[in-house]
Amino acid sequence: MSADVAAGVQAGAVGLGAGVLLGLCARLGDFCTLGALELAVIGRDYRRVHIWSLALGVAVLSTHLAEAAGLIDIGRTYYYAIAWNPVASVAGGLLFGYGMAMAGNCGFGALLRAGDGDIRSVLIVVVLGISTYATLAGPLAPLRISIFPQTEALGGFGISDNIGGLLHLDPNWIAAALGLVLIAMGLRHAQVRGSIVTIICAAGVGLSVTLALIGTTFVADRSLDGIPIEGPSFTAPVGRTILYLMTATGTLPSFSVGLVFGTLAGAVAGSLWRRSFRWEACDDPRELGRQLGGAIFMGIGGVIAMGCTIGQGLTATALLAWSGPVTLLAIAAGAWVGLQRLLLPEDI
Repeated sequence: MSADVAAGVQAGAVGLGAGVLLGLCARLGDFCTLGALELAVIGRDYRRVHIWSLALGVAVLSTHLAEAAGLIDIGRTYYYAIAWNPVASVAGGLLFGYGMAMAGNCGFGALLRAGDGDIRSVLIVVVLGISTYATLAGPLAPLRISIFPQTEALGGFGISDNIGGLLHLDPNWIAAALGLVLIAMGLRHAQVRGSIVTIICAAGVGLSVTLALIGTTFVADRSLDGIPIEGPSFTAPVGRTILYLMTATGTLPSFSVGLVFGTLAGAVAGSLWRRSFRWEACDDPRELGRQLGGAIFMGIGGVIAMGCTIGQGLTATALLAWSGPVTLLAIAAGAWVGLQRLLLPEDI
């Protein structure tokens, strides 16, 4: 086995483990971005928003503790290696969020639903992956590059670095404080605070990010950066997985492929545990068309923003890269517009 293949297999194993933990905990712990937004906007129920805050707080705190221990090199992740383009974060986030509302799920949520037996979600994942690669390296790539060029970052400064410099404080203390504040916000909700399963699962979602970053840092160091340092994301990785399934003999295994398969496996395990697995299809062609159109928007928007609800919203924010919270807010705004459109009488 060549060194490149060995490193790819190791990275794939890291992705598989992180994906199983992420998929299982999200399925058992009701972690869902669109679900949180829907309940908050329509039902004024903020329980899932607090679950999101708890998971994110654990991800921020554990990631920066691991960095302080020398287990993660945050500066080598592409969220810091590529110069942040705020316009791309906002534009891509808005498009992704609107598509998420139209599709009824983000890429990660669709994988979870696919693990529950929802055939529509399988189609959403496939269309998302194809549109992602069409924008990343296909016919839409030249247009994307001309409008949203990506350049190498001159300095990898994030939220904790900037705030720490402004207040003359150690960035690690800033990161710890932000993580603890997010955890405290998550635990403010009585239903979240009162459910040990919810707390454990939310913590598992956050820890899956840190474990993925630790694992890929380990592999990257031993492969002389032949493997990138990555955390969970579900735009480009979905496209890479589809490409791998078609060209496995000429494509190296990767973190992305392991992550997608691991997440699906974790979702299936959680579904079987809850005894909720059942095959489900779409009997409304108009609804299916709307969902597939939303998947196309998500693929394009996710590439422009360099991530999705998980890639930017969870992983990049855990790294305290500025692109993370900005993209997450833009996704939420785009989803709000999409949800309002779905509530119009002609769309009911």
